[in-house]
Amino acid sequence: MYFIDVQGTLIDDNHKQPIRGAVAFIDHLNASNIPYMVVTNSTKYTSSDFLAYLNSLGLAIPKERYLDPLMVLESHIKPNETIAAYGSKAFCDVLVTMGYTLEYTKPDCVLLAIKEDFTSNEYAQMIAFILSGSRLIGMHETSLYAKNNKRYPGVGAILKMLEFATSCPYVVVGKPSKPFFDEALACIQKQDESVCFEDISIISDDMSGDIIGAQELGMKGIFVLSGKYRTRDEILPQLSLHQQPYTVYEDMQEVLESL
Repeated sequence: MYFIDVQGTLIDDNHKQPIRGAVAFIDHLNASNIPYMVVTNSTKYTSSDFLAYLNSLGLAIPKERYLDPLMVLESHIKPNETIAAYGSKAFCDVLVTMGYTLEYTKPDCVLLAIKEDFTSNEYAQMIAFILSGSRLIGMHETSLYAKNNKRYPGVGAILKMLEFATSCPYVVVGKPSKPFFDEALACIQKQDESVCFEDISIISDDMSGDIIGAQELGMKGIFVLSGKYRTRDEILPQLSLHQQPYTVYEDMQEVLESL
């Protein structure tokens, strides 16, 4: 049984096309009736639009086997609360489409997603809001953001910076937060009510942003080198023994061949 990441795992970071073995792996799970959830930290498109895009690539993921942070955001932000949102224009547009109120004077929450070109003025504004009492919320806690063959600090890295700068804690909506994984578990239990975290292997290209947190809940981590990290030596030697993944593969094709 599986939780499966998307960017860098099922689709590549640069061209957003299926990675070797990705389509065949999803087809195998569907044909074999193996319980799984695709768990992505995507926030640039509405949930239905992004799932439709994945389907258009040949990834036959049913809607009941898909979960992203936008689908659980309402459990963190009340309908009457205002948001100072930071991320891509597409992310901010999605929030407005969903009915959230964006406000940059005295917001209730600072909500952080990802983009590659944050400015020092944006960081200064975030810090001012947080020090004035706004809650800090991350859409996810990814370690690196990969785009155009470059790697930028991920949302998790920026959250850590803001926490250090303000001494204020933050909460995370998507992976690797326990509430998000709990929601994914509840979804997979609709396929098999006996499933628990110990029965699940999580497949991802992000050790810090996905796998370590999942393994702390009892899951087995399958680390793929098709996304953020180009070799295992870029990340694994820096991890403690208990943080190491259960196994490492080049891509989804190797995961499929291991079954």
